Amino acid sequence: MSSSIRFLPGTCPLVLDSPHSGVSYPPDFGYACELAALRQAEDTHVEKLYDFAPGLGVAWIEALFPRAYLDANRNTTEIDVSLLDAPWPGPVATDPVVMSKVRLGKGLIWPATDDGAPIYRRTLSVAEVQARIAACWQPYHAAVAQAIDAAHARHGYSIHINCHSMPAVASTFATDFPGEVHADFVVGDRDGSTASAALTQRICRHLRGLGYSVAYNHPYKGVELVRRYSNPGQQRHSIQLEINRRLYMDEHTLEVNDGFAALQTTLQLLVALLLQTDPRLL
Repeated sequence: MSSSIRFLPGTCPLVLDSPHSGVSYPPDFGYACELAALRQAEDTHVEKLYDFAPGLGVAWIEALFPRAYLDANRNTTEIDVSLLDAPWPGPVATDPVVMSKVRLGKGLIWPATDDGAPIYRRTLSVAEVQARIAACWQPYHAAVAQAIDAAHARHGYSIHINCHSMPAVASTFATDFPGEVHADFVVGDRDGSTASAALTQRICRHLRGLGYSVAYNHPYKGVELVRRYSNPGQQRHSIQLEINRRLYMDEHTLEVNDGFAALQTTLQLLVALLLQTDPRLL
């Protein structure tokens, strides 16, 4: 298995993955901005929040590389060609919705931080972007696909939770809603296309029942990882779960706060609920 990811196979129908919590900055990154600004892109400590899950037989996939180096939650066609020193030899996305995210700086390779500061003072070569895809994107996606296929083969269904965190207030270039104050959780299923509505709403009700504010498909619906590996009609359910960082960490120092333990207990309860949920019976 690639050294760019951590993959712990599971035995139950549940699969968790964290594509944005990596903190190992490769020496070939060549960034020119402040590291502190780059680190604001991380879903810092998400892997720690879920560290109990593999012990329950839950498959776990974690990116060790940082999101700003390569975003595993994007398609390899989501290329900002203005970053490159030569034409991209592969297909480039043309869908207006997708390209609006690329123009916002949220494609496969980020040109700027969430606050708009340029990450590079150079163009990137086609070869180095291809190398990032081969070393990071491909093994990450292969592991997610393998875990979901194995869970589905064993149990006849799979539940995939794509694990993220979000700032308490949206940054200028983070989403289409800069300055928006986020709920405690955002549950996304791409407008009901990646998971059964009954399963998604069970998660929403559960979290609200614990006293949290929960938004559904706003401002985050889920992106490539839930789109690519879901098929609710075949009992392959994928849901993106965003956690407000203020619940567990100081967003400036990146240190965990006093809420970390309580939030982890909440996630243990959620995982326990999902382990007891057969979406075929909902």
